Parts: sequence; C-alpha cells; structure tokens
Amino acid sequence: MDPILVGIIGTIVALILLSIGMPIALALMLTGFLGIWHLSSLSAALPVAARTLYAVTSQYAYMVIPLFLLMGSFAAYSGLIEDLYSMFDKWLRKFPGGLSAATIAACAGFSAVSGSAVATAAAMGSIAYPEMKKFNYSSRLATGTIAAGGTLGFLIPPSIGFVVYGMLVEESIGRLFMAGIFPGLALAATFIAIIALQVRFKPDLAPANPGKVSWKEKLVALRGVWEILAVFFIVMGGIYLGWFSPSEAGAIGATLFFIVVLVKKKMTFKKLYEGMLESVRVSVMVLFLVAGATVFTYFLALSTIPAHLAHWVVGLQVSRYIILVIILLVYFFLGCFIDAISMMVLTLPVIFPLILKLGFDPIYFGVVCVLMMQVGLITPPMGLNLYTIAGSAKDVPLEDIFAGALPFVIPILVVVVLITIFPEIALYLPDKMFR
Repeated sequence: MDPILVGIIGTIVALILLSIGMPIALALMLTGFLGIWHLSSLSAALPVAARTLYAVTSQYAYMVIPLFLLMGSFAAYSGLIEDLYSMFDKWLRKFPGGLSAATIAACAGFSAVSGSAVATAAAMGSIAYPEMKKFNYSSRLATGTIAAGGTLGFLIPPSIGFVVYGMLVEESIGRLFMAGIFPGLALAATFIAIIALQVRFKPDLAPANPGKVSWKEKLVALRGVWEILAVFFIVMGGIYLGWFSPSEAGAIGATLFFIVVLVKKKMTFKKLYEGMLESVRVSVMVLFLVAGATVFTYFLALSTIPAHLAHWVVGLQVSRYIILVIILLVYFFLGCFIDAISMMVLTLPVIFPLILKLGFDPIYFGVVCVLMMQVGLITPPMGLNLYTIAGSAKDVPLEDIFAGALPFVIPILVVVVLITIFPEIALYLPDKMFR
C-alpha cells in the first residue's frame, strides 16, 4: 500500500480513537506503532514506544516542567498574589476599569513565576472576582478579564507552552522564553486597552472606585511584590546571561519561593504535598503526550506526508503569509474543541516541517503558535480558562463568562499581526542573547 495512503488512514484512525474517548497520548502512540509496523516491520516497531518513552522522560532538560510548576505553587502559597493584586489596584484604581486593569497586570506578574494559564486563572479568580463584585463590576467584564489574564501564563515565561513547543520541535527553551517577554508585555497592554475601550463606551460595566490612594500608600504597596520581581529577574536574568540553564533556573526559583513560604510561616505539609502532587501530575501528562506525539511523528515521517505536503505547498503560487493565515485559522478552529497542549502535540508533526520549508523562523512561529493556543483557552466550548473561572464565580452563568471573554480574542489576534509584521518584537532578545 502507498505510504501516503497509510499515513492518511493512520491519521483518520487516530481521530476516531480520540472521538471515542481514548487518551490522546495512547491514541497517538498506538496509531504510530501500528503504522510503523505496517510500513516497516514488527521488529522495528516494537522497541519504538519503549525507547521513545524512556528517551523523553529521562532527558534532564525536561525537569524544567515540574520545577516551574512547583515555583508557581509556592508563590501562590506565600500570599504574594494577594500583595501583587493589591499593589496594582492602588496604582491603577483611577484608570477606566481600574480593577480589571489591575487584574490583568497581576496576572502578568503571577505568570512570570507560574508557567500555567489555568493556575494563573484559578489563583486570580479567587482573589480578583470578589473584589470586582464588591464594586459592582459587570460579571461579564470581571470573569472575562480573569479568564483572559490567565492566558498570559501560557505566554509570559516561564511558560509551559514554550517548554512543550521546544520539546516537540527541538528548539532552545531558553530562546523561546526570551522570545515570549516582549509579546507577553504587549498582550497585557492590549488587554488593558480593550478594557478601557469597553468601559469608555459602556461606563456601567465598571463603576468608578471612589477610594483615594495617596502616593505614600502606593509606594508602600511596592514592598509587597519585591519577592516576585527578585525571583523573576534572578530566573530570567540567569537564563539570559547564560549563568544557568532553564532547568537550573526552575530549581533556583522553586527553592527561593520555598524559602519565602517558610519565612512567612505559610507552609504546611498538606500544601507541600498538594504542590508536589500537582507538579508530578501535570508533568507526567505532558511527557506522555510528547512521547505519544514522537511515536506518531516517526510514523508520519515514514509515510512521507509532511515532506510531500511541504513540497506541494511551497510549489503553490501564493504568498507564504496566505498559507500562514490558513494555518492560524485551523488553530483558531481547533482551539474551540481541543486543549492547548494537545493541539500542539497533534498538529506540530505536520505543520512544523511546512513552516520551516516556507522560511519562517521557528522561534517566531513558536510565539505565534503559543498565542493561537491562548485563543483556545478562552473560546467556547472547550476553553479551559472559562471553566476554571466558572468554578470561582459560581453565581455567574456560563454563557456570561463566554460572552465576557470573547472581546479579549481581538487583542491576541492584534499581537499576532504585530509580531508577523515586526518579528523583531519576538526575536530581539533571543537573537541578542545567542548571537
């Protein structure tokens, strides 16, 4: 049978397995194993799964995942998130939709030590939503702001999204982290801008906060966030300056926040156990997904589908940007039904060779890819951040949360366009770092 036809059949089989509820990692691994067996031999296919699983889980570089997750857990336990939100509230209170703007800023700050979009949304949901509710903010604006702000955890380093992308396409995680800083700040700024526009045209969405804050109170509030700033600059600065690897940076960051929690006497055995258990659970899930995707990638490579697809697309007499737009539209559609990491795992084996053939920088595409994954986090019916916020704001109908988050899709697409027109926004730091 023609290898391309085998590849197409294998892809259809994988989709059928996913539709009947088989875990993505197992569906990809099983399909890849059977495909390699058919295209090569049983003796070639048998060792692939075991060897791949061992190769993925034994790589020292992948220790970055549980370490950064632990760092975020310890930061949450220390009470620094409340201090961070309080500080931004004092500084942005007179801004249109000040509490919403403070929520976005606090989400960006927590993202710098979290690495997880869902964790950021969950942490801020329990803090910011009651505060906005107290000042009669629209439930749609309040929940939409938190859901959108949480997505920054997938972009601002240390981002698990960049870790997974780097693992799948074998790019430097350190370079990807650096590439996410300016786009992350730009996205936070555009989120705040869309809040201001909404409040400008519908003032009843966010009543003015009557409380006045003196300059002394603003300056005193800055003391509550120095730990987060210090750890972020140590972790990212150390990676940027080449003092330590991303994995070592994760260990240093987790240790520093662990010390902060101990000093503040907020650590309990239960919290330590829960934080470590969550980091292990998420890490195992990600590693199994990557292992399954790797086996499936071997199968697709044998089928020659990616190579033929890349050759065919490059032969089309159209601009590469038109093809990029088509790819982004596919991501937009898939994001409505598949979670972000799974979407990367499923699509990159086919799309990444095409991106390279079209001449796009892999670091640039990594940022664009992660941004499009963010869209999926706040678009129904799959958006994980939407359901995370629904757990914190039980009095808000789910359809209101959906409606509140949708305007924040626009800033993400705006940043994608800006980075496509000016790729230096994403590439300046990594190029300067590794030149």
